[in-house]
Amino acid sequence: MSMNIVCLDLEGVLVPEIWIAFAEVSGIPELTRTTRDEPDYDKLMRWRLGVLKEHGLGLKEIRDTIEAIEPIPGAREFLDELRSITQVIIISDTFTQFAGSLMKKLGWPTIFCNSLVVAPDGEITGFKMRVENSKLTTVRALQSIGFETISAGDSHNDLGMLQASKAGFLFKSTEQIIKEYPQFPAYETYEGLMEAIKKVV
Repeated sequence: MSMNIVCLDLEGVLVPEIWIAFAEVSGIPELTRTTRDEPDYDKLMRWRLGVLKEHGLGLKEIRDTIEAIEPIPGAREFLDELRSITQVIIISDTFTQFAGSLMKKLGWPTIFCNSLVVAPDGEITGFKMRVENSKLTTVRALQSIGFETISAGDSHNDLGMLQASKAGFLFKSTEQIIKEYPQFPAYETYEGLMEAIKKVV
């Protein structure tokens, strides 16, 4: 039996994009920028923190928005079924301070993510990435301890882990990414993705 582990992106794949939801609630349209628009995550996050500071918004306001976010319909059932047949890890560039309530709604799957630096008054002053290129680095680390990885994601920052895996799938991605990376089968439904994963586990 081969030791497979499925690595899934979080935002856009299992839950709506947190920053897009927050942009809508806060009425700050520029916060809708995601890794689909800006491949350099470090640059994107520094820019986001600048926007938050400018508007006097902190962790509490974002958490209030996250509390109201529900997983994409079918995500919980997809994860439950997937976890019944293989190991699953969510590898996300989000932050532990954001992930809690979403993990609860998804049935507490394992998530590897980053952390925010938060001042006592709740201002987000910085962020700590777990490792550089966290998705690709994590997939390679799992491979180094005997796992074969199968990955699915939707954005630029998922492409490294998709390329490094035994099988990589795009899920609910953009037309441009699908066109630029035809080597990755692209799916729009959990049923389609599940069938594809079952063929390779």
